[in-house]
Amino acid sequence: MSKNKNNKPVWSTRIKKNSSSLFAKVGSSINIDKRLYKQDIYASSVHVEMLFKKKIISLQVKNKIIWGLKKIFNEINKKKFTFNNQSEDIHMSIEKRLFDLIGEDAGFIHTARSRNDQVIVDFKLWMIDASNDIIKEIDITIKSIIKIAEKNIYTIMPSFTHLKNAQPISFAHYILAYVEMLNRDKKRFLYNKESLLQNPLGVAAIAGTSFDIDREFTTKKLKFKNPTRNSVDTVSDRDFVLDFLYSISVCSNHISRFAEEFILWNSDAFDLIKLKDKVVTGSSIMPQKKNPDTLEYLRGKTGHAYGNLFSMLTILKGLPLSYFKDLQDDKELAFKSFDQIKISLQIMREVLNNFIVNKKKMIQLAETGYTTATDLADYIVREHKYPFRKAYLVTSKIVNLAEQKGKKLSELTVPEIKSIDKNLNESALKLFNLENSVKSKKSYGGTSFENIKKMIKKYKKHV
Repeated sequence: MSKNKNNKPVWSTRIKKNSSSLFAKVGSSINIDKRLYKQDIYASSVHVEMLFKKKIISLQVKNKIIWGLKKIFNEINKKKFTFNNQSEDIHMSIEKRLFDLIGEDAGFIHTARSRNDQVIVDFKLWMIDASNDIIKEIDITIKSIIKIAEKNIYTIMPSFTHLKNAQPISFAHYILAYVEMLNRDKKRFLYNKESLLQNPLGVAAIAGTSFDIDREFTTKKLKFKNPTRNSVDTVSDRDFVLDFLYSISVCSNHISRFAEEFILWNSDAFDLIKLKDKVVTGSSIMPQKKNPDTLEYLRGKTGHAYGNLFSMLTILKGLPLSYFKDLQDDKELAFKSFDQIKISLQIMREVLNNFIVNKKKMIQLAETGYTTATDLADYIVREHKYPFRKAYLVTSKIVNLAEQKGKKLSELTVPEIKSIDKNLNESALKLFNLENSVKSKKSYGGTSFENIKKMIKKYKKHV
Protein backbone atom coordinates (compact mmCIF):
# COMPACT_ATOMS: atom_id res chain seq x y z
CA MET A 1 0.00 0.00 0.00
CA SER A 2 1.54 3.30 -1.00
CA LYS A 3 -0.63 6.35 -0.46
CA ASN A 4 -4.00 4.67 -0.81
CA LYS A 5 -4.45 6.41 -4.17
CA ASN A 6 -7.56 4.50 -5.11
CA ASN A 7 -9.36 5.58 -1.93
CA LYS A 8 -10.66 2.04 -1.47
CA PRO A 9 -11.74 0.45 1.82
CA VAL A 10 -9.01 -1.42 3.68
CA TRP A 11 -10.91 -4.66 3.09
CA SER A 12 -10.99 -4.21 -0.74
CA THR A 13 -8.51 -7.10 -1.27
CA ARG A 14 -10.87 -9.53 0.43
CA ILE A 15 -14.17 -8.04 -0.78
CA LYS A 16 -13.73 -7.55 -4.50
CA LYS A 17 -16.82 -5.56 -5.40
CA ASN A 18 -17.88 -2.19 -4.09
CA SER A 19 -20.88 -1.97 -1.79
CA SER A 20 -24.15 -1.11 -3.47
CA SER A 21 -24.76 2.63 -3.57
CA LEU A 22 -27.74 2.20 -1.26
CA PHE A 23 -25.76 0.25 1.34
CA ALA A 24 -22.86 2.69 1.06
CA LYS A 25 -25.30 5.48 1.81
CA VAL A 26 -26.88 3.88 4.89
CA GLY A 27 -23.64 2.23 6.03
CA SER A 28 -21.70 5.46 6.26
CA SER A 29 -21.74 7.19 9.63
CA ILE A 30 -19.28 9.96 8.86
CA ASN A 31 -21.91 12.72 8.98
CA ILE A 32 -22.73 11.67 12.54
CA ASP A 33 -19.47 10.52 14.11
CA LYS A 34 -17.28 13.25 12.62
CA ARG A 35 -17.88 15.16 15.83
CA LEU A 36 -15.62 12.58 17.52
CA TYR A 37 -12.57 13.80 15.60
CA LYS A 38 -10.90 15.44 18.63
CA GLN A 39 -11.24 12.31 20.73
CA ASP A 40 -10.17 10.06 17.86
CA ILE A 41 -6.99 12.01 17.17
CA TYR A 42 -6.20 12.32 20.89
CA ALA A 43 -6.64 8.57 21.51
CA SER A 44 -4.72 7.66 18.35
CA SER A 45 -1.81 9.84 19.41
CA VAL A 46 -1.68 8.14 22.82
CA HIS A 47 -1.94 4.72 21.17
CA VAL A 48 1.01 5.54 18.91
CA GLU A 49 3.04 6.80 21.88
CA MET A 50 2.40 3.47 23.59
CA LEU A 51 3.44 1.49 20.48
CA PHE A 52 6.74 3.37 20.44
CA LYS A 53 7.27 2.93 24.18
CA LYS A 54 6.84 -0.82 23.76
CA LYS A 55 9.24 -0.77 20.74
CA ILE A 56 6.50 -1.98 18.40
CA ILE A 57 7.15 0.99 16.10
CA SER A 58 10.22 3.16 15.59
CA LEU A 59 10.72 6.74 16.76
CA GLN A 60 10.70 7.92 13.14
CA VAL A 61 7.33 6.25 12.44
CA LYS A 62 5.88 7.58 15.67
CA ASN A 63 6.95 11.14 14.92
CA LYS A 64 5.58 10.99 11.37
CA ILE A 65 2.22 9.73 12.58
CA ILE A 66 1.98 12.31 15.38
CA TRP A 67 2.89 15.07 12.92
CA GLY A 68 0.23 13.85 10.50
CA LEU A 69 -2.45 13.62 13.21
CA LYS A 70 -1.71 17.19 14.35
CA LYS A 71 -1.99 18.42 10.78
CA ILE A 72 -5.33 16.62 10.33
CA PHE A 73 -6.57 18.11 13.61
CA ASN A 74 -5.73 21.62 12.39
CA GLU A 75 -7.34 20.96 9.00
CA ILE A 76 -10.60 19.88 10.63
CA ASN A 77 -10.55 22.81 13.06
CA LYS A 78 -10.02 25.24 10.18
CA LYS A 79 -12.73 23.50 8.12
CA LYS A 80 -10.21 22.56 5.43
CA PHE A 81 -10.79 18.83 5.80
CA THR A 82 -13.07 17.02 3.34
CA PHE A 83 -15.34 14.44 4.92
CA ASN A 84 -16.08 11.81 2.29
CA ASN A 85 -18.95 9.32 2.63
CA GLN A 86 -16.75 6.69 0.97
CA SER A 87 -14.53 6.78 4.04
CA GLU A 88 -17.44 5.30 6.04
CA ASP A 89 -16.63 6.81 9.45
CA ILE A 90 -14.41 9.30 11.27
CA HIS A 91 -11.77 6.65 12.04
CA MET A 92 -11.21 5.66 8.41
CA SER A 93 -11.45 9.30 7.27
CA ILE A 94 -8.57 10.25 9.52
CA GLU A 95 -6.56 7.15 8.61
CA LYS A 96 -6.98 7.72 4.87
CA ARG A 97 -5.91 11.33 5.19
CA LEU A 98 -2.90 10.16 7.18
CA PHE A 99 -1.92 7.93 4.25
CA ASP A 100 -2.15 10.97 1.97
CA LEU A 101 0.17 12.90 4.26
CA ILE A 102 2.85 10.43 5.31
CA GLY A 103 2.46 7.43 3.01
CA GLU A 104 2.74 3.76 3.94
CA ASP A 105 3.91 4.40 7.50
CA ALA A 106 0.32 5.48 8.26
CA GLY A 107 -0.51 1.77 8.26
CA PHE A 108 1.26 1.34 11.60
CA ILE A 109 -1.38 3.41 13.40
CA HIS A 110 -3.81 0.50 13.57
CA THR A 111 -1.32 -1.97 15.02
CA ALA A 112 -2.81 -3.76 18.09
CA ARG A 113 -6.07 -1.88 17.67
CA SER A 114 -9.50 -2.44 16.10
CA ARG A 115 -12.24 0.01 15.31
CA ASN A 116 -14.20 -1.91 17.95
CA ASP A 117 -12.07 -0.63 20.83
CA GLN A 118 -11.20 2.59 19.00
CA VAL A 119 -14.79 3.77 18.73
CA ILE A 120 -15.61 3.00 22.37
CA VAL A 121 -12.56 4.95 23.53
CA ASP A 122 -13.60 7.93 21.41
CA PHE A 123 -17.20 7.69 22.53
CA LYS A 124 -16.35 7.45 26.22
CA LEU A 125 -14.00 10.42 26.00
CA TRP A 126 -16.70 12.42 24.23
CA MET A 127 -19.28 11.41 26.83
CA ILE A 128 -17.06 12.56 29.69
CA ASP A 129 -16.78 15.98 28.01
CA ALA A 130 -20.54 16.01 27.27
CA SER A 131 -21.35 15.16 30.90
CA ASN A 132 -19.14 18.02 32.07
CA ASP A 133 -20.98 20.37 29.70
CA ILE A 134 -24.37 19.26 31.03
CA ILE A 135 -23.22 19.63 34.65
CA LYS A 136 -22.12 23.21 33.88
CA GLU A 137 -25.51 23.98 32.32
CA ILE A 138 -27.26 22.52 35.36
CA ASP A 139 -25.16 24.62 37.73
CA ILE A 140 -25.92 27.82 35.82
CA THR A 141 -29.63 26.96 35.86
CA ILE A 142 -29.53 26.30 39.62
CA LYS A 143 -27.95 29.73 40.13
CA SER A 144 -30.83 31.32 38.22
CA ILE A 145 -33.38 29.57 40.44
CA ILE A 146 -31.54 30.60 43.61
CA LYS A 147 -31.63 34.26 42.52
CA ILE A 148 -35.39 34.04 42.05
CA ALA A 149 -35.78 32.34 45.43
CA GLU A 150 -33.76 35.05 47.21
CA LYS A 151 -36.18 37.68 45.91
CA ASN A 152 -39.26 35.71 46.92
CA ILE A 153 -38.61 34.31 50.38
CA TYR A 154 -41.59 36.19 51.80
CA THR A 155 -43.85 35.68 48.79
CA ILE A 156 -46.69 33.45 49.98
CA MET A 157 -48.59 31.12 47.68
CA PRO A 158 -50.67 27.98 48.04
CA SER A 159 -49.01 24.62 47.58
CA PHE A 160 -51.06 22.11 45.63
CA THR A 161 -51.91 18.45 46.01
CA HIS A 162 -54.15 16.97 43.31
CA LEU A 163 -53.98 20.52 41.86
CA LYS A 164 -56.16 21.69 44.76
CA ASN A 165 -55.01 24.27 47.30
CA ALA A 166 -53.19 22.46 50.10
CA GLN A 167 -51.17 24.61 52.55
CA PRO A 168 -49.59 28.07 52.35
CA ILE A 169 -45.88 28.05 51.52
CA SER A 170 -43.20 30.43 50.34
CA PHE A 171 -42.85 30.72 46.57
CA ALA A 172 -39.08 30.53 47.15
CA HIS A 173 -39.55 27.15 48.81
CA TYR A 174 -41.67 25.96 45.90
CA ILE A 175 -39.21 27.00 43.19
CA LEU A 176 -36.27 25.58 45.16
CA ALA A 177 -37.83 22.14 44.72
CA TYR A 178 -36.42 22.30 41.19
CA VAL A 179 -32.94 22.85 42.62
CA GLU A 180 -33.31 19.54 44.43
CA MET A 181 -34.36 17.87 41.17
CA LEU A 182 -31.48 19.38 39.23
CA ASN A 183 -29.01 18.44 41.95
CA ARG A 184 -30.13 14.83 41.63
CA ASP A 185 -29.63 15.12 37.86
CA LYS A 186 -26.16 16.48 38.47
CA LYS A 187 -25.32 13.54 40.75
CA ARG A 188 -26.45 11.10 38.08
CA PHE A 189 -24.07 12.62 35.52
CA LEU A 190 -21.24 12.67 38.06
CA TYR A 191 -21.86 9.00 38.84
CA ASN A 192 -21.91 8.22 35.13
CA LYS A 193 -18.54 9.89 34.73
CA GLU A 194 -17.10 7.42 37.23
CA SER A 195 -18.45 4.49 35.25
CA LEU A 196 -16.90 5.93 32.07
CA LEU A 197 -13.38 5.75 33.46
CA GLN A 198 -12.64 2.18 32.35
CA ASN A 199 -10.23 2.23 29.39
CA PRO A 200 -11.33 0.05 26.43
CA LEU A 201 -8.22 0.69 24.32
CA GLY A 202 -6.20 -2.46 23.77
CA VAL A 203 -8.93 -5.10 23.71
CA ALA A 204 -8.84 -4.84 19.89
CA ALA A 205 -11.66 -6.58 18.00
CA ILE A 206 -12.83 -8.97 20.72
CA ALA A 207 -10.01 -11.23 21.95
CA GLY A 208 -7.27 -8.76 22.90
CA THR A 209 -3.97 -8.68 21.01
CA SER A 210 -0.77 -10.73 20.80
CA PHE A 211 1.33 -7.57 20.79
CA ASP A 212 3.07 -6.68 24.05
CA ILE A 213 1.07 -3.52 24.65
CA ASP A 214 0.85 -1.40 27.81
CA ARG A 215 -2.77 -0.70 28.68
CA GLU A 216 -1.80 0.96 31.95
CA PHE A 217 0.17 3.55 29.95
CA THR A 218 -2.77 4.43 27.70
CA THR A 219 -5.10 4.41 30.72
CA LYS A 220 -2.98 7.00 32.49
CA LYS A 221 -2.42 9.14 29.41
CA LEU A 222 -6.12 9.16 28.46
CA LYS A 223 -7.04 9.94 32.11
CA PHE A 224 -9.02 6.78 32.68
CA LYS A 225 -8.81 4.99 36.03
CA ASN A 226 -8.13 1.43 34.93
CA PRO A 227 -8.26 -0.76 31.84
CA THR A 228 -11.37 -2.86 31.20
CA ARG A 229 -11.01 -6.46 32.38
CA ASN A 230 -12.80 -8.53 29.74
CA SER A 231 -12.30 -7.96 26.02
CA VAL A 232 -15.62 -9.56 25.02
CA ASP A 233 -17.62 -7.42 27.42
CA THR A 234 -15.67 -4.30 26.45
CA VAL A 235 -16.65 -4.33 22.78
CA SER A 236 -20.22 -5.39 23.68
CA ASP A 237 -20.78 -2.85 26.45
CA ARG A 238 -23.13 0.05 25.85
CA ASP A 239 -24.37 0.35 29.43
CA PHE A 240 -22.61 3.70 29.62
CA VAL A 241 -24.77 4.92 26.72
CA LEU A 242 -27.93 3.76 28.49
CA ASP A 243 -26.82 5.52 31.69
CA PHE A 244 -26.20 8.73 29.76
CA LEU A 245 -29.53 8.57 27.90
CA TYR A 246 -31.40 7.69 31.10
CA SER A 247 -29.84 10.61 32.98
CA ILE A 248 -30.83 12.96 30.16
CA SER A 249 -34.36 11.50 30.15
CA VAL A 250 -34.79 12.13 33.90
CA CYS A 251 -33.41 15.66 33.58
CA SER A 252 -35.76 16.25 30.63
CA ASN A 253 -38.61 15.00 32.79
CA HIS A 254 -37.79 17.59 35.43
CA ILE A 255 -37.61 20.34 32.83
CA SER A 256 -40.95 19.21 31.42
CA ARG A 257 -42.59 19.31 34.85
CA PHE A 258 -41.26 22.84 35.32
CA ALA A 259 -42.63 23.78 31.89
CA GLU A 260 -46.05 22.32 32.65
CA GLU A 261 -46.19 24.14 35.98
CA PHE A 262 -45.30 27.49 34.45
CA ILE A 263 -47.79 26.96 31.61
CA LEU A 264 -50.53 26.45 34.21
CA TRP A 265 -49.42 29.37 36.36
CA ASN A 266 -49.20 31.66 33.33
CA SER A 267 -52.73 30.73 32.24
CA ASP A 268 -55.59 33.19 32.74
CA ALA A 269 -57.19 30.69 35.12
CA PHE A 270 -54.23 30.75 37.56
CA ASP A 271 -52.54 34.08 36.71
CA LEU A 272 -49.78 33.43 39.25
CA ILE A 273 -46.98 34.51 36.91
CA LYS A 274 -46.66 36.53 33.73
CA LEU A 275 -44.20 35.62 31.00
CA LYS A 276 -42.35 38.53 29.41
CA ASP A 277 -42.51 39.17 25.67
CA LYS A 278 -39.06 37.62 25.11
CA VAL A 279 -40.39 34.12 25.80
CA VAL A 280 -43.87 34.16 24.27
CA THR A 281 -45.29 34.12 20.75
CA GLY A 282 -48.47 35.48 19.21
CA SER A 283 -51.44 34.02 17.36
CA SER A 284 -52.04 34.20 13.62
CA ILE A 285 -55.71 35.07 14.16
CA MET A 286 -56.20 36.28 17.76
CA PRO A 287 -54.43 39.62 18.25
CA GLN A 288 -54.58 39.49 22.05
CA LYS A 289 -52.76 36.19 22.49
CA LYS A 290 -49.36 35.70 24.15
CA ASN A 291 -48.63 32.00 24.04
CA PRO A 292 -46.05 30.13 26.20
CA ASP A 293 -44.50 28.38 23.19
CA THR A 294 -41.03 28.17 24.76
CA LEU A 295 -42.44 26.15 27.64
CA GLU A 296 -44.47 23.98 25.31
CA TYR A 297 -41.29 23.35 23.33
CA LEU A 298 -39.57 22.09 26.47
CA ARG A 299 -42.49 19.87 27.37
CA GLY A 300 -42.69 18.41 23.86
CA LYS A 301 -38.99 17.71 23.43
CA THR A 302 -38.98 15.46 26.48
CA GLY A 303 -40.54 12.78 24.29
CA HIS A 304 -37.43 12.81 22.09
CA ALA A 305 -35.20 12.03 25.08
CA TYR A 306 -37.45 9.12 26.05
CA GLY A 307 -37.50 7.88 22.46
CA ASN A 308 -33.71 7.88 22.20
CA LEU A 309 -33.41 5.93 25.46
CA PHE A 310 -35.95 3.34 24.37
CA SER A 311 -34.34 3.05 20.94
CA MET A 312 -31.03 2.18 22.58
CA LEU A 313 -32.68 -0.29 24.95
CA THR A 314 -34.38 -1.94 22.00
CA ILE A 315 -31.15 -2.15 20.00
CA LEU A 316 -29.38 -3.93 22.88
CA LYS A 317 -32.30 -6.14 23.84
CA GLY A 318 -31.61 -8.92 21.33
CA LEU A 319 -27.89 -8.55 20.62
CA PRO A 320 -25.55 -11.46 21.37
CA LEU A 321 -22.19 -10.44 22.82
CA SER A 322 -19.60 -8.63 20.71
CA TYR A 323 -19.85 -5.90 18.10
CA PHE A 324 -22.66 -5.57 15.55
CA LYS A 325 -23.58 -2.88 13.05
CA ASP A 326 -26.71 -2.19 15.12
CA LEU A 327 -24.49 -0.44 17.65
CA GLN A 328 -23.58 2.24 15.13
CA ASP A 329 -26.80 4.03 16.07
CA ASP A 330 -25.63 4.61 19.66
CA LYS A 331 -23.75 7.79 18.76
CA GLU A 332 -26.58 9.44 16.87
CA LEU A 333 -28.96 8.79 19.79
CA ALA A 334 -26.50 10.14 22.34
CA PHE A 335 -25.60 13.19 20.24
CA LYS A 336 -29.25 14.09 19.68
CA SER A 337 -30.13 13.74 23.35
CA PHE A 338 -27.08 15.75 24.40
CA ASP A 339 -27.83 18.58 21.99
CA GLN A 340 -31.45 18.65 23.13
CA ILE A 341 -30.80 18.67 26.89
CA LYS A 342 -28.23 21.42 26.49
CA ILE A 343 -30.59 23.72 24.58
CA SER A 344 -33.48 22.79 26.89
CA LEU A 345 -31.54 23.88 29.98
CA GLN A 346 -30.63 27.13 28.23
CA ILE A 347 -34.27 27.76 27.28
CA MET A 348 -35.37 26.96 30.82
CA ARG A 349 -33.00 29.66 32.07
CA GLU A 350 -34.33 32.09 29.49
CA VAL A 351 -37.82 31.59 30.93
CA LEU A 352 -36.55 31.85 34.51
CA ASN A 353 -34.98 35.20 33.64
CA ASN A 354 -38.12 36.49 31.93
CA PHE A 355 -41.17 36.10 34.12
CA ILE A 356 -42.92 38.22 36.74
CA VAL A 357 -44.38 36.85 39.96
CA ASN A 358 -47.96 37.98 40.61
CA LYS A 359 -47.56 38.23 44.40
CA LYS A 360 -51.03 39.68 44.91
CA LYS A 361 -52.72 36.80 43.10
CA MET A 362 -50.57 34.24 44.87
CA ILE A 363 -51.61 35.38 48.33
CA GLN A 364 -55.24 35.74 47.25
CA LEU A 365 -55.24 32.17 46.03
CA ALA A 366 -53.53 31.03 49.24
CA GLU A 367 -56.39 32.57 51.20
CA THR A 368 -58.94 30.37 49.43
CA GLY A 369 -59.48 26.67 49.93
CA TYR A 370 -59.05 26.74 53.74
CA THR A 371 -55.28 26.20 53.44
CA THR A 372 -54.59 26.81 57.16
CA ALA A 373 -56.94 24.08 58.38
CA THR A 374 -54.06 21.72 59.20
CA ASP A 375 -52.52 24.42 61.41
CA LEU A 376 -55.67 24.37 63.54
CA ALA A 377 -55.64 20.57 63.81
CA ASP A 378 -51.97 20.62 64.88
CA TYR A 379 -52.74 23.38 67.41
CA ILE A 380 -55.55 21.34 68.98
CA VAL A 381 -53.20 18.37 69.38
CA ARG A 382 -50.48 20.52 70.97
CA GLU A 383 -52.62 22.70 73.22
CA HIS A 384 -55.51 20.42 74.14
CA LYS A 385 -53.81 17.04 73.88
CA TYR A 386 -56.43 15.63 71.53
CA PRO A 387 -55.44 12.62 69.44
CA PHE A 388 -54.74 13.88 65.94
CA ARG A 389 -57.75 12.06 64.44
CA LYS A 390 -60.06 13.79 66.94
CA ALA A 391 -58.43 17.15 66.18
CA TYR A 392 -58.85 16.42 62.47
CA LEU A 393 -62.58 15.78 63.05
CA VAL A 394 -63.04 19.04 64.98
CA THR A 395 -61.20 21.00 62.30
CA SER A 396 -63.29 19.40 59.55
CA LYS A 397 -66.45 20.61 61.29
CA ILE A 398 -65.02 24.14 61.52
CA VAL A 399 -64.18 24.08 57.79
CA ASN A 400 -67.76 22.91 57.08
CA LEU A 401 -69.09 25.79 59.18
CA ALA A 402 -66.97 28.35 57.32
CA GLU A 403 -68.10 26.89 54.01
CA GLN A 404 -71.78 27.06 55.03
CA LYS A 405 -71.42 30.70 56.10
CA GLY A 406 -69.39 31.63 53.01
CA LYS A 407 -66.48 32.77 55.15
CA LYS A 408 -62.72 32.31 55.12
CA LEU A 409 -61.32 30.59 58.21
CA SER A 410 -59.75 33.89 59.24
CA GLU A 411 -63.20 35.52 59.19
CA LEU A 412 -64.75 33.16 61.76
CA THR A 413 -65.51 34.50 65.25
CA VAL A 414 -64.68 33.01 68.64
CA PRO A 415 -68.35 32.10 69.37
CA GLU A 416 -68.50 30.31 66.00
CA ILE A 417 -65.48 28.11 66.64
CA LYS A 418 -66.61 27.53 70.23
CA SER A 419 -69.89 26.21 68.87
CA ILE A 420 -67.86 23.34 67.43
CA ASP A 421 -65.52 22.83 70.41
CA LYS A 422 -65.86 24.75 73.68
CA ASN A 423 -62.09 24.45 74.39
CA LEU A 424 -61.20 26.70 71.48
CA ASN A 425 -60.57 30.40 72.11
CA GLU A 426 -59.22 33.54 70.45
CA SER A 427 -55.66 32.20 70.18
CA ALA A 428 -56.90 29.60 67.69
CA LEU A 429 -57.86 32.38 65.25
CA LYS A 430 -54.21 33.48 64.94
CA LEU A 431 -53.49 30.17 63.28
CA PHE A 432 -55.44 31.22 60.21
CA ASN A 433 -52.90 33.95 59.39
CA LEU A 434 -50.97 32.84 56.30
CA GLU A 435 -47.64 34.31 57.35
CA ASN A 436 -47.85 32.67 60.79
CA SER A 437 -48.64 29.39 59.10
CA VAL A 438 -45.57 29.57 56.87
CA LYS A 439 -43.32 30.69 59.74
CA SER A 440 -44.40 27.75 61.86
CA LYS A 441 -43.15 25.07 59.41
CA LYS A 442 -39.68 24.92 60.99
CA SER A 443 -39.05 21.19 60.61
CA TYR A 444 -35.97 20.48 58.49
CA GLY A 445 -36.94 20.79 54.84
CA GLY A 446 -40.05 22.81 55.70
CA THR A 447 -41.19 26.12 54.22
CA SER A 448 -40.41 28.50 57.09
CA PHE A 449 -38.63 31.66 56.03
CA GLU A 450 -35.62 30.88 58.23
CA ASN A 451 -35.33 27.39 56.75
CA ILE A 452 -35.35 28.80 53.24
CA LYS A 453 -32.55 31.26 54.03
CA LYS A 454 -30.42 28.43 55.41
CA MET A 455 -31.10 26.20 52.40
CA ILE A 456 -30.17 28.95 49.96
CA LYS A 457 -26.80 29.29 51.71
CA LYS A 458 -26.26 25.53 51.39
CA TYR A 459 -27.20 25.48 47.71
CA LYS A 460 -24.80 28.33 46.97
CA LYS A 461 -21.87 26.32 48.31
CA HIS A 462 -22.33 23.63 45.67
CA VAL A 463 -22.65 25.68 42.47
